[in-house]
Amino acid sequence: MTRSFKEKLGEGGYGSVYKGKLRSGRDVAVKMLSKPKDGGQDFMNEVATIGRIHHVNVVGLVGYCVERTKRALVYDFMPNGSLDKYISTSQEQSPVLSWQRKYDIVLGVARGIEYLHRGCDVRILHFDIKPHNILLDENFIPKISDFGLAKLYPTDNSTVSLTAACGTIGYVAPELISRSIGAISYKADVYSFGMLLMEMVDLMRNVAANEENSSQYFPYWIYDKFNKGNEIVVDEEANDDEKEMSRKMSLVALCL
Repeated sequence: MTRSFKEKLGEGGYGSVYKGKLRSGRDVAVKMLSKPKDGGQDFMNEVATIGRIHHVNVVGLVGYCVERTKRALVYDFMPNGSLDKYISTSQEQSPVLSWQRKYDIVLGVARGIEYLHRGCDVRILHFDIKPHNILLDENFIPKISDFGLAKLYPTDNSTVSLTAACGTIGYVAPELISRSIGAISYKADVYSFGMLLMEMVDLMRNVAANEENSSQYFPYWIYDKFNKGNEIVVDEEANDDEKEMSRKMSLVALCL
């Protein structure tokens, strides 16, 4: 199915992802998990979570395999890769997305998160929303992926309990790092979405390029700008409609 694992799509702390093809001719992505350090809990989380989800903005699980210590997850193949490839600040040759396409992607991610929180028989908290975990299909429709850290809770639970911090620095909500900040809830995913949203409109790139502000906690930098009445700069080459869309997206992020 994977042609002897010749075509690697990516690699991370979880293991490696390879492109494969089913006998039917369908292209798939095969996620080979590294030897589990947690007794395979991440694997079971992903299978249990994805197995009950059916939404246009959540990646589809085709199947899974367990053989001794080897574990594999088979997903629909996403030809346009992950969102971070298009908004990375470290890649000068990153493909450019139009403002309309960015807006459509952000809207799709928001709908996917809303479905996880309110559209299932249980509330699914992802806990790792970030560009790397947003995959894009052939039409650039976004799909939320990587549910290894996800937790399932009854829909009537307003807060949740965790035994350890989880998420990615830069996107993780403060309450997941320090419990003294507040209770943990679905709002942790909303916070991560807000950080992704601000990165989509180039705000993270702007602050990273400014040495004076680069060490300041990013949301505080945003709030400080607005409190002082300073306009947050977007792409200077954008036309008026594009700038207006960027401003709207920035305001949405501030409401999260």
